Amino acid sequence: MMHRRAFVGFALAFAVPRNVLWAATGAQDVIAIGGDVTEIVYALGQGHRLLARDATSTYPAEARSLPDVGYMRRLSAEGVLSFAPSLIVSAEGAGPPEVIDILRAADVQFAEVPEGYDIDAIVQKVKSVGAALDVPDKAETLARDTRTAMDAVLARTAQSNPSPKRVMFILSTQGGRILASGTGTGADGIIGMAGGINAISEFEGYKPLSDEAVSAAAPDIILMMDRSGDHAATDDELFGLPALSVTPAAQNRDVVRMDGLFLLGFGPRTADAVAALNRALYPA
Repeated sequence: MMHRRAFVGFALAFAVPRNVLWAATGAQDVIAIGGDVTEIVYALGQGHRLLARDATSTYPAEARSLPDVGYMRRLSAEGVLSFAPSLIVSAEGAGPPEVIDILRAADVQFAEVPEGYDIDAIVQKVKSVGAALDVPDKAETLARDTRTAMDAVLARTAQSNPSPKRVMFILSTQGGRILASGTGTGADGIIGMAGGINAISEFEGYKPLSDEAVSAAAPDIILMMDRSGDHAATDDELFGLPALSVTPAAQNRDVVRMDGLFLLGFGPRTADAVAALNRALYPA
């Protein structure tokens, strides 16, 4: 026979709403959406709590063994909820919006981590993920260490070169059309942190450029993600584009390729990414 006290506890576990249990015990069945979010979850020592992750979550290597719920901007509510998570921790900007509305309305805790491209934003990301996972002390420690590392690397890069390089970040060259970063993006943020100047400052976000705009920007260096598909143009293909062929970058065949999540994640590894980009921009 079940002991009366044990039976009461067993019954209460089913009577208490799921969100109350989550608040009392901390969610163990978590889905992380966004490569930066997943990276922070692991950096906080909470990777064991993950059920699944999105397609952008490729670091650390252990994350790749988790089930994939799809690309963060093209999620399926059914696909995410099929894992029966008790908590979803999502980067800001995941979508489509109607899917996020469904996830917010479901019987699942949903935490959104704000985006941003400076030191304060990185620290806030860490604290937001830590709060969602109910490990605020670990988050405070990681946030402090991250800020210290960022302060140190930015102090070095600010003095790296008296003549800053003009850098054009190209997201895609599909169909011979250059899709580049303006201001207010992760690429713009990391270029500035590494001691460079964004060659495109006339607009915000990512937009296709005319040949005239590319030539007028006169980049010294092209920065791209080291990925497949649209991002995999060879140097010959890249500098063979008429718009780029007349730029200083083409004359020196100067292109830097870096892992996209490492470069644009704005998480615990960003100090290392800034240092690596700075060395690539100013190898001397």
